[in-house]
Amino acid sequence: MAQSCIHIYCGDGKGKTTAAMGLVLRAAGSGKKVLVTQFLKDGSSSELKILRELPDIRVLTCPRQFGFFWNMTEEQKGEAKSAYEELFEKAVQIAAEEDIFLLVMDELIAAYNHGLLDRERVLSFLKEKPEKPEIVLTGRDPAPELVELADYVSEIQKKKHPFDKGRSARKGIEW
Repeated sequence: MAQSCIHIYCGDGKGKTTAAMGLVLRAAGSGKKVLVTQFLKDGSSSELKILRELPDIRVLTCPRQFGFFWNMTEEQKGEAKSAYEELFEKAVQIAAEEDIFLLVMDELIAAYNHGLLDRERVLSFLKEKPEKPEIVLTGRDPAPELVELADYVSEIQKKKHPFDKGRSARKGIEW
């Protein structure tokens, strides 16, 4: 079997998570086992709701939410770091033990950039990963070392967005 690849979906445009979920559907539709995990999100988005109902897809989210990084106290940042590191380790363990074909780590890039994950541990996992799983990372502004390790880097650029005109996020479109 060929070595699996690392994908990064990044940029300031809408659609990074959506692109990752499209790959989730493609892999699951091919009869492959998929694990989706999210950092810095509350786990209630519409795509996760339906993915939880599909065979061969496992969704893993943090049981506790901490809000936006810039609103967290130092104590909350410490608690979030512990929770997200535990989530990361659990995802890595499940991926190894359950023969996962595709591992999506949504918003890992933001958690990494904000120091809410042990950077050396993340880099070690990416550098030393086995043949499987294929790995997808999403988020804005990936660190150069993540880009260097990636096989695919797709940047989604915002040209226009309803938020710019004050429109709120809409269920089924933005969440």
